Amino acid sequence: PVEQRILEQWFFRITDYAERLLNDLDDKSKMDWSESTTTAQRNWLGRSEGAELEFPLSDVHAGPSSGSEPSGAALVPPDAIRVFTTRADTIFGATFMVLAPEHPLVQRLTSAKQKKAVEKYQKAAASQDLVSRKVGDREKTGVFTGGHAINPATGKPIPVWIADYVLMEYGTGAIMAVPGHDDRDFEFAAKYGLPIVRVVAPAGAAPAGAPPGAPPPRISGSTPQPDGDAGDDTLPYTDNEQGVLVSSGDFTGLSVPEAKRAITDWLAHKGYGKAVVNYRLHDWCISRQRYWGPPIPIIYCDEHGAVPVPEKDLPVELPIIDDFKPDDTGVSPLARHESWYHVPCPVCGKRSRRETDVSDTFLDSSWYHLRYPSTDFDDRPFDQALTKKWLPVATYIGGNEHAVLHLLYARFITMVLNELGHLDFDEPYKKFRAHGLIVKDGAKMSKSRGNVVIPDEYIARWGADTFRMYLMFLGPFQEGGDFRDEGISGPRRFLDKVWALVGDACKTHADDEVRHETLVKYHQTVKKVTEGMEDLRYNTSIAALMELVNALRQDSCTQRTLVEGLIVMLAPFAPHFAEESWERLGHGTSVFDARWPEWNANLVVEDQVEVVVQVNGKTRSKVKVARDAGQDDVVKAALLDSAVRRFTDGKGVRKVVYVPNRLLNLVVADST
Repeated sequence: PVEQRILEQWFFRITDYAERLLNDLDDKSKMDWSESTTTAQRNWLGRSEGAELEFPLSDVHAGPSSGSEPSGAALVPPDAIRVFTTRADTIFGATFMVLAPEHPLVQRLTSAKQKKAVEKYQKAAASQDLVSRKVGDREKTGVFTGGHAINPATGKPIPVWIADYVLMEYGTGAIMAVPGHDDRDFEFAAKYGLPIVRVVAPAGAAPAGAPPGAPPPRISGSTPQPDGDAGDDTLPYTDNEQGVLVSSGDFTGLSVPEAKRAITDWLAHKGYGKAVVNYRLHDWCISRQRYWGPPIPIIYCDEHGAVPVPEKDLPVELPIIDDFKPDDTGVSPLARHESWYHVPCPVCGKRSRRETDVSDTFLDSSWYHLRYPSTDFDDRPFDQALTKKWLPVATYIGGNEHAVLHLLYARFITMVLNELGHLDFDEPYKKFRAHGLIVKDGAKMSKSRGNVVIPDEYIARWGADTFRMYLMFLGPFQEGGDFRDEGISGPRRFLDKVWALVGDACKTHADDEVRHETLVKYHQTVKKVTEGMEDLRYNTSIAALMELVNALRQDSCTQRTLVEGLIVMLAPFAPHFAEESWERLGHGTSVFDARWPEWNANLVVEDQVEVVVQVNGKTRSKVKVARDAGQDDVVKAALLDSAVRRFTDGKGVRKVVYVPNRLLNLVVADST
């Protein structure tokens, strides 16, 4: 059984870097990253401008905080519920409060009458995992605490409920519920018969200065009409940004943006709130309650509290234990190893105990880019000279599933080490490209779906290079592709053609004359392959090589210079095959020692262009002409085209519009 428990754990204060982590995403001089990855990080950081508001407690049942609450309780005002909202303009419509079941104020607000129901609900919520609680479309449940808070805008008491759709890890663990303008709150209010008051209406739908309590106009919405006390004529109005305030006292008639600022300032003046910038990001919990992993180097002393392990005693090594399985006590297996667990306090020498939490594996991967160049040293994490030579990482290619964990943590750790003077850069990876996913049988390839391809059988049948080329030919690297067994024969046939071409070239000792068109094709291929590789468009590079091979075969061209250039370009995609071909061509060194081919800019330009031909503004055909051909030559070529002649024969050309190398429009006389 799974049970959520409140534990004291170790955190890194990554929230202090939220603004910096967000701003750097737009700095192209520091970060050239895939848009999908930067978007994921922006959403995870979740910057939002709003207000932090306090709702004073109206009645409490358990007295002041006893000190038994978790340390987070100290952040909550003892006599008020604190919420974060981006919609301060709707506070006049807040008709109840909802706390997370684990909120530290629940005990104080719970009445004797509601105690049993609240505790039962808390226990049920604790047995759920957080993922299931985040599902938005499941039925809302909750329990009334018996306590009330004061709406600081209206001065009226409103009931305080607990519900599992509110989570302690988001915001403050409490919300002001505005069912007139929020689908989730509306569903909850409709189910439990709580008041629904609308305080925003479409511009022009409600008169300015409408008295409080005046029924707003009927507004259609997507949420079903509730039964009971809410009234059949009340529906949530969620297009709030375009509205104006109603039933909101002196603020009635203001637009939503105006009201947000005005009401926030008003409540701040009264001492009930302030404007704040909030982030979805929470501090990074590095504690893990498991046997394996680097122990967090802290010793707890009854007199001196949490004391760092002296540097001379680092690293703290895990003990060898036989019984490392966790049990239902929640106590770490490490705490059962007495000789490891109990140690003297580094300050006073009294019997103390080690921290049994170990660190998150993401903490290890957050700095491994710094360790890679310095693996020969065990007396320091990284060597300054080597780090300066090799880092930051020029290009990182990885999966987007790590966008908001590993990659975000690596950026944070790098920033901190930069501030401490250990690094002269503050972003770890200059360029990041996320690879796509391979799909098979219509689904993402994964072990759980049973559609994983085992490479060995394909390599045994087709060869490693054929299989490698097929994977790169599936589609754009950053988008992925659809794996089909029948598709692998294409790359194999291509390699067979190259092998035959190499054989023919071996019989040719002199560089024969090459037709101009073939030479142009070769230089175009060099350009396409080179640029395709740099942009991770491996599929287009391979396609260009295939076109070149077909052109060479069609022209019976076996000139060694061109064939050898082909093999060098093929080497990154089919390295074993290319090495064999290179040796077969008489070379005693590796193909990877050869110079990469260069293209002639003059030969890359097409000698001919395709011009679209229109008649009276409608496209009728296309003709190939010499690049930069004059208008008369293009008109002559167009009038020889059969498709164009159908619309021009017997009619005089009254006007010609020509866009060089692109478009020709012939205006002819109307047949009538």
